[in-house]
Amino acid sequence: MALETRVLQADEWDVWYDQLVLAFGGVPETAEERELYRSLTETERSLGVWDDDGTCVATAGAFSFRLSVPGGALVPAAGVTMVGVSPTHRRQGVLTSLMRRQLDDVRAGGEPIAVLTASDPAIYGRFGYGTAAYSMSVEIDKTRVRLTVPPGTDDVRLRLVDPRKALADCERVYAALLAGRPGMPARQPGWELQALLDPEADREGASPLKCVVAERADGEVVGYARYRVKPVWDLTGSDGRVDVQDLDALDPVAYAALWRYVCSIDLTWTVSAPKRPADDALLHLLTDLRRSQVRLRDSMHVRLVDLPAALAARSYRTPLDVVLEVGDAFCPWNTGRWRLTAGADGTAVCTRTEDPADLELAVRELGAAYLGGVTLNSLAAAGLVREVRAGALAPVSRAFAGDVAPWLPHGF
Repeated sequence: MALETRVLQADEWDVWYDQLVLAFGGVPETAEERELYRSLTETERSLGVWDDDGTCVATAGAFSFRLSVPGGALVPAAGVTMVGVSPTHRRQGVLTSLMRRQLDDVRAGGEPIAVLTASDPAIYGRFGYGTAAYSMSVEIDKTRVRLTVPPGTDDVRLRLVDPRKALADCERVYAALLAGRPGMPARQPGWELQALLDPEADREGASPLKCVVAERADGEVVGYARYRVKPVWDLTGSDGRVDVQDLDALDPVAYAALWRYVCSIDLTWTVSAPKRPADDALLHLLTDLRRSQVRLRDSMHVRLVDLPAALAARSYRTPLDVVLEVGDAFCPWNTGRWRLTAGADGTAVCTRTEDPADLELAVRELGAAYLGGVTLNSLAAAGLVREVRAGALAPVSRAFAGDVAPWLPHGF
């Protein structure tokens, strides 16, 4: 059996995408979803593996992203996506060959990092991806929990709008938040439409997508919430639920006003928000966190492809001068000792060195710490980072740490 890996041709997209759907269980998507992802696919960055009978047996793609990193810079990043192998060709090295080709292409294209979300997080660690961001799901029991809101919340004007008509205003709010939250991708043209996908089959009986915007006195939109309402009735009366898809705001009072709104919708007693930042301010608005169900899960996995360029692209909280000895079996050009220096302004330089190492770690752990949400101290406590020079770990961990938790607000 001969397998050929090649770049996708435009007229092969349907067959290629059908193979991806098969790899993820075979449940077809709606025509709207399919056409959106057709339009977003970068065929020149999409790989297919073809059997000698002309069957597509594996897929992998990448989106050209710019990702927010600590310090607010937007760094070119490959958004790895649409990775799937046919059940007939698993455990035959096909995925490894795809990852090899893809990371070589990412390096040749000059992107210092690759990022992905993992259907099975255990898979990608062996290719050097580290878990760098987490998302939090919150379920609020309105019968037991209230919100405490800051002064000025009552002054915020809320207005129900058509989600499509409000899209431009919502995107302006999103763009304004980018620099302050590592892990958020700058949305390229077309990506804003992903938030409007609303297939009835995915609603589980809930309403079509709704949108409410928060405005200042002059009419400027400073926040928005997109949500669905699921009516539920039993012999005792209403037991409805609000499912919050997105909720963003530029200031605390607009943020609180939007949460108070979704928590006060009539005939509902539960508010569910599945993709929130791990340090979401919502946790401090709730009167009783114990009565809310809160759960963390892995979200974004980061792979340093060009290690010195990646480390120099972000800023650091404190001045830094450290020698890192990094192991990288899958991308050996990253293996070795690297001196990372950062000035008081946070700007950094990373170069090869023969000087003795201060810390030893694998590239996976460096990727986990890259966005500032996972500390080197915690990785060292798990035995994944080794302090070679006594006292080196704490200041380096402090320099890498961010002020806010990294967050990926949507999949790709």
